[in-house]
Amino acid sequence: QVQLVESGGGLVQAGDSLRLSCAVSSRTFGTYAMSWFRQAPGKEREFVAAIAWTATVTSYADSVKGRFAISRNNAKNTVYLQMNSLKPEDTAVYSCAVLYTGNFYYAPRTEEEYGYWGQGTQVTVSS
Repeated sequence: QVQLVESGGGLVQAGDSLRLSCAVSSRTFGTYAMSWFRQAPGKEREFVAAIAWTATVTSYADSVKGRFAISRNNAKNTVYLQMNSLKPEDTAVYSCAVLYTGNFYYAPRTEEEYGYWGQGTQVTVSS
C-alpha cells in the first residue's frame, strides 16, 4: 500500500510563490523517482517536474523551467515543488507521483511510467 498526500496549494496572485509538498507513506521498501504533474480545467494532465532518487537528476517542462524547483528529502519521504513567479496559466490541480525503480538516476517525464498518484492539490493564480 502506497499513499501520497499533497499539501501547500492555494489561491495566490500573479508573481507570488507557493511551495507544494508530497509525503509518501508506504510499506514497500525501495527507491523511487518522484514527479509533479498538473491538470487545468478542460485540458489533459501535463508533466511539470521530476526528480530521481539521488536528487542529482531533475527534469522540468519548458513552461516552468527557471521558475519552479523540485527537491526531495528521502529521510522524510517527501518531495517538494517550489513555484516562483506564478502566472495565471499555472492554475491547475497539481498531483505528485511515484515510480519505484532500482535506477537511482532515472526520472521519467511520462505519466504512464508512474504507478502511484496523490489526490492532487489546487493551485489558483489570479491576474
